[in-house]
Amino acid sequence: YSANQALLIFLQETDEQKRHKIASELLQTEKAYVSRLDLLDGVFYSRLLEEANRGSFPAEVINKIFSNISSINAFHSKFLLPELEKRMQEWTTTPRIGDILQKLAPFLKMYGEYVKNFDNAMELVKTWTERSPQFKFIIQDIQKEKVCGNLTLQHHMLEPVQRIPRYEMLLKDYLRKLPQDSLDWKDAEKSLEIISTAASHSNSAIRKMENLKKLLEIYEMLGEEEDIVNPSNELIKEGQILKLAARNTSAQERYLFLFNNMLLYCVPKFSLVGSKFSVRTRVGIDGMKIIETHNEEYPHTFQVSGKERTLELQASSEQDKEEWIKALQNTIEAFQQRNETFRNAIAKEYEDMPVEVSNAELGKRAPRWIRDNEVTMCMKCKEPFNALTRRRHHCRACGHVVCWKCSDYKAHLEYDGNKLNKVCKDCYHVIIGCRDSEEKKKKGILEIESAEVSGNSVICSFLQYMEKSKPWQKAWCVIPKQEALVLYMYGAPQDVKALATIPLLGYTVDDTPRSADLPHSFKLTQSKSVHSFAADSEELKQKWLKVIHLAVKGETPECQNELQVNLEEQPESSKTSEC
Repeated sequence: YSANQALLIFLQETDEQKRHKIASELLQTEKAYVSRLDLLDGVFYSRLLEEANRGSFPAEVINKIFSNISSINAFHSKFLLPELEKRMQEWTTTPRIGDILQKLAPFLKMYGEYVKNFDNAMELVKTWTERSPQFKFIIQDIQKEKVCGNLTLQHHMLEPVQRIPRYEMLLKDYLRKLPQDSLDWKDAEKSLEIISTAASHSNSAIRKMENLKKLLEIYEMLGEEEDIVNPSNELIKEGQILKLAARNTSAQERYLFLFNNMLLYCVPKFSLVGSKFSVRTRVGIDGMKIIETHNEEYPHTFQVSGKERTLELQASSEQDKEEWIKALQNTIEAFQQRNETFRNAIAKEYEDMPVEVSNAELGKRAPRWIRDNEVTMCMKCKEPFNALTRRRHHCRACGHVVCWKCSDYKAHLEYDGNKLNKVCKDCYHVIIGCRDSEEKKKKGILEIESAEVSGNSVICSFLQYMEKSKPWQKAWCVIPKQEALVLYMYGAPQDVKALATIPLLGYTVDDTPRSADLPHSFKLTQSKSVHSFAADSEELKQKWLKVIHLAVKGETPECQNELQVNLEEQPESSKTSEC
């Protein structure tokens, strides 16, 4: 042989050896994978199902957690692994794996089902570990066994999700070492095409799992005090930062955790094991603004201005500052886009609401009178009514319920034969053709009228409400279409000022009834804020929960019709309390 021929033979032999090495690795990893499937299917699944059949917890929950793991296990242990073992024994005469892996393609649908169910399975494991001591004991008991390798059930459940990308990686490597004129080329290429499609779905689930693991780590760093472990929360960026004090311009060391819906501003805590922080402020992304500032003594500064607090921060370098500003601005833009999509999806008009008299028709058309029991305060000055000094009066022009001070005006009304009638001051100024300067005052967030938002809302009804340990009280609750992530609470359906508002984004929903006396209750929690509600019926509770579950995540509903609260479907007892 010439030198070139000898080199070519050497390279060919090297590629053949590499292909054999890849095939051997595929076989060895397949054996390890099948042992993990046996652990999931034959140990975790079997023991939990056995206990469920004794009545300790629902068998349906266990089936939902493990999905179709038995089918996946059967395919790999009874078909794919034996085929690979046989092929490696015959490698000298049949050096190929593409034809075997192509047979895997029809079975990838099983993985699609498993991956699709993965998030729900993780949530069920978390829920039932907290809810059932027996469920928790069995899992912890199995995890102590040597075969588990000190790894959790969740870690082992991730194995099927990770397996498809592993096939993809080995096949790509195999094809790079395979001549295009090889008999195995077409089979291997076709296998890679099919497996790559399935791998993209698996990679998405892996990213979600990694995000959840990161959230758990941060949760521990924060002393398990901040409720951040939620699939809807996504960590965007974290890192050290300096905070400029307002009084003495000294710089103090701080730490930031930026999520898709909030910024946690933290103070480092002394710890012998790992990093520990305490949360000083939770700043919502909603309404946040980022301003680049310039300080001669302190370079690389910028300002984070939120509804809860404004922070003057100093980065370690100009590059670090730019990275923080970019991350914050991108997060704000993404948040705004999600909210806009959500609002557009649920923006359907209610046709059955009474129409108020327009300014042009004041005095020309008889108004609908607001009922006395629909308000608890004057609809003009917002002072609460009482039986003695501040009684209810009706404006004959607009029909609003007002106090004696606000109804101490008279105007000729065309619909009543131009007779003089008592009207409120706003209608008086419109009818006689002059405007009160107060009319132009900007309304505060609580001064939005109940009727205004109720008539254009996602959902509204009476609910019992309790904050922390205060007594229960009846409240008219509304989630407006224009602010679908905010819950407004009024004393009555026609009040002109809200008692309180709750921005729902980021809250945790607990639909467990508080007691037997309140079977249709639920709870919203965020950090130290706790709001409890109770509906008159289970049906009404579920309608509220449908809307609130979407709002706390800021997500678009899959089906707009599901959100619409239809009066016609309500029992007679609750028709008067819903929009």
